[in-house]
Amino acid sequence: MSLARVHNFSISLDGFATGVGQSHDAPFGHAGERLHEWMFATRWWHEMTARSGGTGGLDDVYVRQFTPGIGAEIMGGGKFGYPGWHEDPQWKGWWGSNPPFHTPTFVLTHHPRPSIEMEGGTTFHFLDTSPAEALETAREAAGGQDVRIGGGPTTIRDFLAAGLIDHMHVVVVPILLGRGVRLWDGLEGLEKGYEIEVASSPSGVTHMTFTRAGL
Repeated sequence: MSLARVHNFSISLDGFATGVGQSHDAPFGHAGERLHEWMFATRWWHEMTARSGGTGGLDDVYVRQFTPGIGAEIMGGGKFGYPGWHEDPQWKGWWGSNPPFHTPTFVLTHHPRPSIEMEGGTTFHFLDTSPAEALETAREAAGGQDVRIGGGPTTIRDFLAAGLIDHMHVVVVPILLGRGVRLWDGLEGLEKGYEIEVASSPSGVTHMTFTRAGL
């Protein structure tokens, strides 16, 4: 069965996955890169960015689960671009000519545009549809492999509320943001439907995995 998976999704101690003041020059607003410093330090990230070095250990083990078995990605319009990106016909995302997804990637937006084929196997498709319909479309494109739900927090929250997430890896980073967009709002009792495992890393982050009960 094709699963819907979330990987390497970072939140602060107070539950925020992004800050306020997002713009073309500040993708995560006042949060900056603080939510993702743990990932940037790993050997996997160094390999992804054509550098040597990086840390091994628990963080590296978790971050490497991002790619295996994934045949398509779904992301929200807020992950694809800055506020107002839909008014820029030249905008192709934050990731340059060769984005790290390497699969069909479906962007949920109220402002659809023609698909954009990038290097490395990523093609962005733009959908104005429900989470369930988007997941059905992505599963067809994934060819029997799993679908990664890439974020941001509003998109993941919508998929969780609809009961569509089978496996989720959340990384709790020991910082307080105080404001921004929270992941958990409106999801009271979510834990009842999942088996939850927690692992603390020497880097200071906590890895939480949610696997649908009975999967």
